[in-house]
Parts: sequence; structure tokens; C-alpha cells
Amino acid sequence: MIFGFNTDVKHGETIYHVQSEARESEKLLQTQVFVRGRCVGKRAVSYAVSAAQSDFGDPHKEQQLRDQHRLVLEAIREGQLESVLDHAETETLAAIKQLDVHCENANSANHNLTLQLRVTEAGAAVPAARLTMRFARADSTPFYTQTVTDAAGAAEISIEVEESALPDSSVLVQATHEGRTVTRKFALRKAE
Repeated sequence: MIFGFNTDVKHGETIYHVQSEARESEKLLQTQVFVRGRCVGKRAVSYAVSAAQSDFGDPHKEQQLRDQHRLVLEAIREGQLESVLDHAETETLAAIKQLDVHCENANSANHNLTLQLRVTEAGAAVPAARLTMRFARADSTPFYTQTVTDAAGAAEISIEVEESALPDSSVLVQATHEGRTVTRKFALRKAE
């Protein structure tokens, strides 16, 4: 099982978040590029033909995903991101139902950060999706927690944290449901 790769890379004044994951049920290696939480492009490559070979396994899949992730990172560093992104969705990609994770609300009070999350697929709620959260802050070990969405696809996660640490923190949330996964990174900032 491959969790995936997540890297932040800067080009000029823009910070890109590059997220790569193996989409097991569709037999795709997918890399998405985000700027300020918005997906600006993706690259998806099928490994269905390779998976049919008897000597193909997780180590091969992981290396292919690592190579694809590195290709996108290098393209960003060279200012050539557009050259490696998919420009037109293929029939295979268009037919895929996409999981998505939304942060519907975040509150910080009394040294607690509470995130209200929702998992959807093609706009519909996804009940019983497993959410794994990685909370990272400067000069501290990352904190991990898990929960499962309710019948409305909603879940709430609370962690103890000083509000002053929020601007230097990030939250990575991975949703898993029926062999599909999606990972989203959320930046935290104090509400004005």
C-alpha cells in the first residue's frame, strides 16, 4: 500500500504543493499540483498494462510514482510545469468518480483547533470514509489522528494547539473509501 508523496516547491514567488498518489481502483498514478489550496493541474498515467505482468508489484508502482512526482517537481523548478500536465482529460480520466475532501469550517478556541470536514464523490456525501489527518507545525513532531465520516459524509477532528502556532502550521487530510484515496492540504490562518 502506497500512501503517496507530498512536496512543497517554490518557483519565483509562487509555492506549489505537489501531491502524488496511486489510485488503486483505477490503476492510475496521479500527480496533482496545488497553489493556495486550488488544483492548477494534474498528470495521470495508467499502470493497468504493467499491473497485468506477473513480476509487477508495489515496489515497481512506487518507483513509477516517485519518478512521476520528481518529473513534476523538476518541471516546476525549471518553469516548465505546463509541459508535463495533462491538457485534455482522456476518456479513462473523465469516467473516474473523484473523491474530494472539503474543510467546511475551522475554529480555534481555548487551545483547541476543530475542523469540520466533508467527504464527497461526484458531489454526493460519502459515509464511512476513513480520514487520516497529519497536523504539522514548525519545530514540532507532526501529530496524526483518524476518524470516520458519518451518514452525511461529515466528520469533526479536534486537536490541542496554541492559536499563535496556527500561521506556521499545515493540515494534511487523507480520505480513503472503497480502495480510493484523496489527499488535501489545508493552510491555517487566523480569521480577520
